[in-house]
Amino acid sequence: MANRWKNDLTLDDVTPRQAFLNRRQIMAGMAGVTVGAIAGPAFAQELEPNSYEDITSYNNYYEFGTDKGDPARYASALTTKPWSIKIDGLVDRPGDYSFDQIMEGMTVEQRIYRFRCVEAWSMVVPWDGFELKDLLDRAGVQSDAKYVAFETAYRPDEMRGVAYPVLDWPYREGLRLDEAMHPLTMMATGIYGKTIPNQNGAPIRLVVPWKYGFKSIKSIVRITLTDTQPKTSWNMANAREYGFYSNVNPEVDHPRWTQATERKIGGGLFAKRQPTLMFNGYEKEVADLYRDMDLSKFI
Repeated sequence: MANRWKNDLTLDDVTPRQAFLNRRQIMAGMAGVTVGAIAGPAFAQELEPNSYEDITSYNNYYEFGTDKGDPARYASALTTKPWSIKIDGLVDRPGDYSFDQIMEGMTVEQRIYRFRCVEAWSMVVPWDGFELKDLLDRAGVQSDAKYVAFETAYRPDEMRGVAYPVLDWPYREGLRLDEAMHPLTMMATGIYGKTIPNQNGAPIRLVVPWKYGFKSIKSIVRITLTDTQPKTSWNMANAREYGFYSNVNPEVDHPRWTQATERKIGGGLFAKRQPTLMFNGYEKEVADLYRDMDLSKFI
């Protein structure tokens, strides 16, 4: 399959050489996976590689605790087999789809994306997955649909963090339909060619690389097509600080910190902060989605 997007990130920008001494060995274990080049413009020389350990040990997944290490410590309690996603609302073929049914016939690609948290830290992650558009097309989006709502699993017996009212559980997120159908928007099922770990959103999560990380909802169990803007967890918790769109924008600060710069995970406590790029570096690909919007108002 030909690459559809150009980029100047390579696997070496993400993977430490000691963890990637023989790329062919890794590729041999990725049957059916196409290595994509969808990463948008970048200053590769300024990127420091993120190790698999960095990516899987430093997470926000409040269902398992609010400390960055809690998901890696406690998310193993989440049962991911069997797994299904309910797809409902304004679709032609609603139903409960098993993970195997969802993956059947999907073209899985590896895409190297920047990941920018609203807390002003960042990573570069090689995700494995498929375009969300492919799944929505399979469900048959009806003409009245304008938004896509997502919901995370809610399992108090397995998710120790939901015992605390940090948010109104279950976790919910949403996108405008054109955002959801954009080629950069993907459903991730792996990292580095391996099955995605529980702490990173197993078995299937959303990845929207030009938005702050909390928009990329983990461990999805429901997708609903709707004609009204869905409620989203952080926006419900504090609308002044967390807008519905939550596009990465260095010109609009969080009320409690600047968004003009970011800290790259893996660089150490005293690493120099780097400038944040508009739309997290994907401005060329996605700016047209918001060309008539005041981005200081529609945050």
